[in-house]
Amino acid sequence: MPGLGALRRSLRLLLLRALGALTRRLVAAQTREVRRVLVIKPDHLGDVLLLTPALRLLRQQRPELEISLLIGPWSKVAVAHNSDIDALLLCEFPGFTRAAKPGLFQPYALLLKTALLLRAGRYDTALIARDDHWWGALLAALAGIPQRIGFAVAETAPFLTTTLPHTFDEHVAAQNLQLVTALTGQSTTTQPLMVAPIGTQDRAWAEQWLARHEITEQTTLVAIHPGSGGEAKLWLASRWTEIANALHDQWVTVVLTGGPDEHELVTSIAEAMRSQPLTMVGEATLGQLAALYARCALVLGVDSGPLHLAVSTGVPTLALFGPGDDRRFGPWGDPRRHVVVRSGLWCSPCGVLHACPRGTAPSECMAQISAAQLLPTIDSLLDR
Repeated sequence: MPGLGALRRSLRLLLLRALGALTRRLVAAQTREVRRVLVIKPDHLGDVLLLTPALRLLRQQRPELEISLLIGPWSKVAVAHNSDIDALLLCEFPGFTRAAKPGLFQPYALLLKTALLLRAGRYDTALIARDDHWWGALLAALAGIPQRIGFAVAETAPFLTTTLPHTFDEHVAAQNLQLVTALTGQSTTTQPLMVAPIGTQDRAWAEQWLARHEITEQTTLVAIHPGSGGEAKLWLASRWTEIANALHDQWVTVVLTGGPDEHELVTSIAEAMRSQPLTMVGEATLGQLAALYARCALVLGVDSGPLHLAVSTGVPTLALFGPGDDRRFGPWGDPRRHVVVRSGLWCSPCGVLHACPRGTAPSECMAQISAAQLLPTIDSLLDR
C-alpha cells in the first residue's frame, strides 16, 4: 500500500495535470518574435545569485531583449546594480516567505492577482528558473505568456510549452544556462560567473571600515561566516574557534561575519579565541559585505547565501556541506579556488536543512568534519 505522502503527491499530480489541460485551452499557442522575457525565480539569496550567470549569458547572446526578473522581496538585494536586468518585479511567493503559513486560499488569490498584473506586460517568453516550481509555471500560463520554458518535472511540465530533460544531480546554475540556450538557440563554450551586488558606495564603505580597523594592503584578511539559515547545516562553534586560532598563529587577521540573528553564535566563537578577532555582525548591507569579502584572501563558512556572495566576488572560498547537496547548490566557479569539504556520511546529503532526520544535534554529517581536515586546504588556498 502506498504511504500517505505518495497518495497526496499522486492526487496533486492529477490536479496539476487537469489544470495544465485547462490552461492550454485558455492560453492559445502563439508563435511570435521574442522581445520581452520574464524570468521567474522564487528562491532566496544564494539561489538568486546562482541565476546571475544565466542572466549575463542571456544579455550577451540577445542584447536587444527586454529582460524582467520576478523574485521574492527577500532576494532583491542579490541583484542590486545588476545591469543584465531591465525590470525587477516582486512577488511574495507562497512557500518561500519564511512567514506564518498562509490561509488555504491565499496562495491562489495571489496567483490570480499576480497573473492579471503580468498580463499587462505582454511577455513573449517565461523562463521558470526553479525546476520544480509548478506555481510559477502556472502563473506564467495564467498570465497568457505564449512560450513557457522549464524542466520536465512532473508537477511543472503540464504548464510548459517547452520542457527540457531534467536530473536532480545537476547544478542549478548549469540548469539556468540550459534555459537560456533553449530560448536563444545558441550554445556557449564559456562558463559565465556570478555577478556580485556591489556598488560604488559599497566599496567606499568597505574601504572606510578596513581603514578604521587598520587593515592595510599588506594584511592577510580571512573572513569566517559560521551562520546559516538552516540549523542542520551549522558546524560546531568550538571548531570554528580552532580554525580561527590556527589562522591567528600564522599572522592572519580574522574577521567573523554574521547576520542580525547570529550575534550569539559569532560572540561564542570570538570569546573562546586566544586573541580578539574583528567582528561584523548585522552592521553591513549585502553589498557592503560583498565589498568586504572582495578584499579578503579567503572566506570560510558553511552552505549559505553569504558563501555564494563571497564566490560572486571572486575571492577563494572553502565551504562545509552536510545535508545540502553541493552537486546542485555548491559554489559556482573553479573548484581549485572554491573548495567543498564534506564528511561523506552515508545519509548525506539528505536535503533536510532545518533538523537532522535522525535526530542528531549537531548534525552528525557536520560533526564528523574535523578542524584538522580543513587546515591543509586552508593553507593551500592562502598559498595560491
